[in-house]
Amino acid sequence: MEKVHVIDRILPGSIAEELGLEPGDVLLTVNGNEIEDVFDYHYYTNEEYLTVVVRKANGEEWELDIEKEYEDDLGIEFENGLMDDYKSCHNKCIFCFIDQMPPGMRDTLYFKDDDSRLSFLQGNYVTLTNMKEHDLERIIAYKLAPINISVQTTNPELRCRMLNNRFAGEALSQIDRLYEAGISMNGQIVLCKGINDGRELERSIADLMKYMPVMESVSVVPVGLSRFREGLFPLEPFTKEDARQVLKVIHHFQEICMHRCGLHFIHASDEWYLLAEEELPKEDSYDGYLQLENGVGMLRLLRTEFAEALAEAKEAGAAENCRLTIATGLLAAPTIRELADSFCEVFPQIEIEVIPIVNHYFGEQITVSGLLTGQDVIGQLEGKDLGSRLLLPCNLLRSGEEVFLDDITLAQVENALQVKVDIVKSSGQDFVSCLLDG
Repeated sequence: MEKVHVIDRILPGSIAEELGLEPGDVLLTVNGNEIEDVFDYHYYTNEEYLTVVVRKANGEEWELDIEKEYEDDLGIEFENGLMDDYKSCHNKCIFCFIDQMPPGMRDTLYFKDDDSRLSFLQGNYVTLTNMKEHDLERIIAYKLAPINISVQTTNPELRCRMLNNRFAGEALSQIDRLYEAGISMNGQIVLCKGINDGRELERSIADLMKYMPVMESVSVVPVGLSRFREGLFPLEPFTKEDARQVLKVIHHFQEICMHRCGLHFIHASDEWYLLAEEELPKEDSYDGYLQLENGVGMLRLLRTEFAEALAEAKEAGAAENCRLTIATGLLAAPTIRELADSFCEVFPQIEIEVIPIVNHYFGEQITVSGLLTGQDVIGQLEGKDLGSRLLLPCNLLRSGEEVFLDDITLAQVENALQVKVDIVKSSGQDFVSCLLDG
């Protein structure tokens, strides 16, 4: 059956625009090759000389000869980003957060992906249990990297139990194939108390170290536990002392990895340091921030960028008098309050209140801002004098949209709280700019 790859958008100023391609056109072949999915598309369009065949809306087929720089993008976006069906997850992981979602939310929030192509395109982590030999061969042949892998444990039997998949242990052998082929990887361990921590964590780190430096980093993140866990595997939250023990293990192996390979390699997410009430590592401990999306080094990078931007703002001059409010998750609130205080020392005419939002929707054990809902923001801020503006972090909203996880819109929040809401991007520079934008 022919796969139909419909063009959704042509980027302005692109090669595709110069060729007269339009939304609605259908890509048929590149250099005589039919395109299976986005892996094929990126591989075949990397070449300097291309013959591309497209079918126009009126049924005409255009054969286009293209000369370009190697790896230059054609500037085409397709209706289906993968150019194929999404592969869903067949595991039943004991720690899966999607299984802890409440009923009644939009369907897309319940879809479990486990697609190696999303690892390449969007940085998603895959368990490898869904990767067929054909997928592995193409990754190696096309040299697609990095591949992000949800390892959880290198103990095959334990991995089978944690993922509730009898093939989960065997799938670890694919890491050897990727390593031998020199395909860059990053790993992730979702740590569950009493399951894959302690000796099992030590075993996993020691096993993964043999893949350095092809495997560039491994993050250790604590399992997220919502209040919707009825009937699920019993898991317990980590305590302050637990967090300190986890950090002790990670710091021990970091020293070994630095000696062997010049990489810290194994990294703890920021939650561990906050829970343990220990100082965040210095910037050079993060090996270039390879695992920011897993919350590894986000607060350290924010502090660094904020300090640089604040120094520049101080030289630039005065700011207008105003009072504003920042709302964020419990986890980040102390850091945000500290940064706000340092800002007010430079600009005392700006008054800032930082309000941590408790996650009543998913449960108080969920402390990250990215899982806050519009209804919790409204419920805990309604009736308060928020000043001239309310600042919210961008990760509260769905990517590219002004909608919260519970489908409440930004406009609804503004209307309920009767205040202008500004969304702060993730960098420290954006944070300072937003504070000054009175």
